[in-house]
Amino acid sequence: MENRIVYKNTRVTYYCYGEGIKTLVLLHGFLENSAMWESMVDEFSNELKIISIDLLGHGNSECLGYIHTMEEIAESVASVLTKEEENKAIFVGHSMGGYVALALAEKYPEFVEKLCLLNSTAQADSEERKMMRDRAIQMAKTNYNALVSMSISNLFSSETSSEFTAEIADCKKEALKTPVQGYIACAEGMKQRKNREHILQSEAYESLLIIGKKDPVLVYEDSLAEANRTQTPIIELSNGHMSHIENKKELLNSLRDFIHS
Repeated sequence: MENRIVYKNTRVTYYCYGEGIKTLVLLHGFLENSAMWESMVDEFSNELKIISIDLLGHGNSECLGYIHTMEEIAESVASVLTKEEENKAIFVGHSMGGYVALALAEKYPEFVEKLCLLNSTAQADSEERKMMRDRAIQMAKTNYNALVSMSISNLFSSETSSEFTAEIADCKKEALKTPVQGYIACAEGMKQRKNREHILQSEAYESLLIIGKKDPVLVYEDSLAEANRTQTPIIELSNGHMSHIENKKELLNSLRDFIHS
């Protein structure tokens, strides 16, 4: 069911499915929207209440300004949870959605029952990554369609790109629903985000990292080191950054175990 709130004069759209004692909050990644969670809604809506949110500047949610900081997006998520009268939830954040979940957990730990970073990290951007974002922002202003197409293709491992041609085409179609302003605002926000490893170390809730061994975005060895530093359990899947497509069955099984542990 589609729902909306107004956050700082900006429309935020979210979707509710199912019902249950536990609530699962799904936060999509950059250039994604709530449509990415279809398999998880199918899998879990018969036993959980699911809230899937179109983050600022994505899907059917509007842009708020030139920069969407992770803290600002987290505030909009907290507003949705307040509207739904949620006190505790299990959060799964894919890529940028993980950054948002960490920012929310930092300010509102009382909302968090469990926290899963899916193909995501608690690290800040490296200087090299920041420069890459700056170049992409400039390209977004002049050749947005080509940038989006290239960006989505680069999220899949080289081994799976030929196997998931239809899915990649769908991802590109959904990504192009993100306006240029939404791209720039969130890219600027990700560039500014801070290291939040301390959130993973919280004893107030259970955390989990799910990574792809062949992730083209996140360095596999860096993810292992992060899990070791923070003493966070880690699940390693065989493919790239899009585990919900490339390793769908294994991911659903892993999340089921995490939700019910």
